[in-house]
Amino acid sequence: MNESGINCGLNLLFVHQNLGAQGGAEANILITASELQARGHRVALLHVSATGRSESSWRATFSQCFQLPGRNNSAFISSVLEDFEPDLIYLHNISDLKIIESLLQSGVPIARMVHDHGMYCMRGYKYNYFTRAICTRSASLACIFPCMACVTRNPAKTGLSVKWASYAAKRKEIRLNRQCERLIVYSQYSKAELVRNGFAAHKIHCHVPIRCWGAQGPVSSFSDRNLILFAGQIIRGKGVDLLLQALAKVRAPFQCLILGEGNHRGYCQNLCAKLGLNDRVQFRGFIPQEDLQSFYLEASVFAVSSVWPEPFGMVGPEAMRYGLPVVAFDAGAIREWLIDGENGYLVPWMNTDVFAARLQELLLNKPLARQMGRRGLERVNREYDATRQIDGLENLFLNMVSQARPQLNENSNKKSTYGLCGSAPIPG
Repeated sequence: MNESGINCGLNLLFVHQNLGAQGGAEANILITASELQARGHRVALLHVSATGRSESSWRATFSQCFQLPGRNNSAFISSVLEDFEPDLIYLHNISDLKIIESLLQSGVPIARMVHDHGMYCMRGYKYNYFTRAICTRSASLACIFPCMACVTRNPAKTGLSVKWASYAAKRKEIRLNRQCERLIVYSQYSKAELVRNGFAAHKIHCHVPIRCWGAQGPVSSFSDRNLILFAGQIIRGKGVDLLLQALAKVRAPFQCLILGEGNHRGYCQNLCAKLGLNDRVQFRGFIPQEDLQSFYLEASVFAVSSVWPEPFGMVGPEAMRYGLPVVAFDAGAIREWLIDGENGYLVPWMNTDVFAARLQELLLNKPLARQMGRRGLERVNREYDATRQIDGLENLFLNMVSQARPQLNENSNKKSTYGLCGSAPIPG
């Protein structure tokens, strides 16, 4: 339903590296696609690979899923566009710049969702691997020296552990993404990073859809178990090693569950043993999104130990839906949803002493923990309810298609079924 009250179904082609659950980007895609599908829009997915996790829910949401063959991608993309006839392309994470070029050449309006720093940071995480200092520069020759970001980690399981990253390719990626009609971000922090890298501020919009169930939804029992919960990828930027160092300083009885997988898990498990925490800390591996609720309902506090500058830090507000207080390092956009002393504690960056003290305070003072958790729940319902957030995103998409319609009508004979029902341009 657009702002004028006309129900107009669009064909929306999502483009992303993955099909299936993986991290915050995938959670955002599934929520957004599900909401838009429920409003009568057709949603399809063009992807590179499959994660093997929760794929059934993705295939149930998207009317069609197209996997890029790896060869002749441009021809394949042309056939997908001809088959699905998208009114708009919703571009997410894609590492192959040739794919982005092909999509831009199609003439279909593109909204680009920026999930992380990969678009403008050669390392992808905006902090120094060795010192962990957060980078505050735009992409420039300083990325080569002194940052040395041209040498980066190789995620491939074979060959060298490092690889060469091209500064010229990163500049090209920035130029290509500037051509997108609109950019969607999670936070004002991410918007500022894009502006720092030469993107026009008026093209950048903030939308953060989270599934909410109002004030009457299930909330944590704050059981005597004193459960501290971490959920996310176990990679160095998520700071699980620092969380373990903080836990070693907590004197109150507790248990901690670390949910997730990643290349830093082995290191963290060894550190856990060295710190004498094996009897209180368990690594449970990847837990499907639909199975997380039972963990939230028994926890007393949720830990966000990220030390890289989070573009948002979705796991925090997701935990707040269950009335849990959050303790987190002050990194990136976390301060936009975590208000120190209101819905948890914002800890000075990498200060494990304060992190430990804040965890212990909430474990020992359950009335305070409940009060903070309730405030967090109220904030999530007020600020991030998916229905309200998708209202704004849907109207943005309708506006983009309306503005592009004259050009599209000149270049195609698309059926009016997938158009804007003859409506006038929608106000931005």
